[in-house]
Amino acid sequence: MIGFWESILLTVITAATPLLIAALGELIVEKSGVLNLGVEGMMAVGASTGFAVATLTDSSSIGVLAGIAAGMALSLIFALVTLGFAANQVAAGLALTILGLGLAGLLGAKFVGTSRIAIPPIHIPGLSDLPGIGKLVFGQSPFFYLSVVLAVGVAWFLRRTRAGLSLRSIGENHASAHALGLKVLRTRLLAILFGGACAGLAGAYLSLVYTPFWSPGMTAGRGWIALALVVFASWLPLRVFLGAYLFGAATILQMHAQAASMGLPSQALSAFPYIATIVALVLISMRRVGATPAPGSLSTAFVPPR
Repeated sequence: MIGFWESILLTVITAATPLLIAALGELIVEKSGVLNLGVEGMMAVGASTGFAVATLTDSSSIGVLAGIAAGMALSLIFALVTLGFAANQVAAGLALTILGLGLAGLLGAKFVGTSRIAIPPIHIPGLSDLPGIGKLVFGQSPFFYLSVVLAVGVAWFLRRTRAGLSLRSIGENHASAHALGLKVLRTRLLAILFGGACAGLAGAYLSLVYTPFWSPGMTAGRGWIALALVVFASWLPLRVFLGAYLFGAATILQMHAQAASMGLPSQALSAFPYIATIVALVLISMRRVGATPAPGSLSTAFVPPR
């Protein structure tokens, strides 16, 4: 029985990790007052680029770095359009997703059907072999530990640092922040690049750890779920962490439901995690009628006064 629950928890962690990484990146972006709907596209490019480079160089580490760089490069395009030309952020983000999905398919075309050995989990002699908690605590993928450190780091940055306070001030009211001398555009550029790096890292995780091969559409809407998680979490890092694991659990439950042949259409079971996320967002919206915890300047372009 212990082994059964251990395997369940391990798969939940595996499913939640890319969502957590991508959502934390988007959280920082939105805290700066920018709405980037291109997370799905950046994840797809990170997945295809990471897998392609890892295959060509026979190095998963280089592949991960390439995935991060690809996500940042795509986010830089978004920053140029929305910060440089003050374009509509919603339209630019949707365009970025379309561009990213198409570019990912192009970059990964020669690698469809190719597989490689996944990045192995960390093994600590003695600790990783402990019954029950060994693999859960001491035998996870390096990405899992990185995601936990990232969650703690983002929470600390936003609450305990001067730079985090400046970021939140810009997100709440960029005009007042500019009047106080804060560098609005520079701060937002760095936030967008951070979000792109996290999305690219999450994509590389999908193709190098979660399912160590490349296929078009392997992100399967995870970028959109990461966006929803930020709202679900009310823009709070700890709640993003919990929300990612909630959706990861929903994903695993629908897989086990399909394996158990419950008599329901497989399409309905596959849609269950997404339906659960939508229901959660609706309930949160109903509970907070007339009030929103979203940053005050979210999705509003900033044009420096002349």
